[in-house]
Amino acid sequence: MTTTMTRETTTGAIEAAGVVAVIRLNDPTRLRAVVDAIGAGGVRALEVTMTVPGAVRLIAELAPVIPADFLLGAGTVTDADTAVRVMEAGARFVVGPVFRRDVIAACHARGVPVMPGCFSPTEILDAWEAGADIVKVFPATVLGPSYFKDLRGPLPHVKLMPTGGVTLDNAGDWIRAGAVAVGVGTALLDAKAIASGNYDVLRANAERIVANVAAARKGA
Repeated sequence: MTTTMTRETTTGAIEAAGVVAVIRLNDPTRLRAVVDAIGAGGVRALEVTMTVPGAVRLIAELAPVIPADFLLGAGTVTDADTAVRVMEAGARFVVGPVFRRDVIAACHARGVPVMPGCFSPTEILDAWEAGADIVKVFPATVLGPSYFKDLRGPLPHVKLMPTGGVTLDNAGDWIRAGAVAVGVGTALLDAKAIASGNYDVLRANAERIVANVAAARKGA
């Protein structure tokens, strides 16, 4: 898909979307149906991880055909070479489980936002100062929203997104604690529903988490 979005506008669109779907699938033939289902539920930011078989090819196939208001990204990117390949395939943002300066440099050289994975306050600030557009806090499972509240005190300028530990019901808690968006995988992409082809479950899950994020932003 051809896009004139800048790095800044893409980052803003991710923040506006509020929910980034972390897509890990054993059966890549189900990707389009999964995307259609969560899209129908209101999720517009999609992160296809490198753990999906043939992920780069799938991104290249999906990028030209998904609706223009979708944001297609790549996840589990741990090196600059992979970052370049996914961007050439059509990824509009890049997410990593770890902080790698060469990945940030590769993405910024092409005007693409990058979200490295960090855990400690020192690592989070290092990544932000290295140019991270949003810092993915991972794994957030053991941290909880209170960790974000604590971080926002000394680091109010850093944009944070939790991945791991985000559920359909607690997504709003992360937003209230200061997250600019949430990354969500298994809670949204019910493996049994996907295996059985019951994509209505995914649509309903998407509607629920999108509604919770919207309510949190309105102060509810």
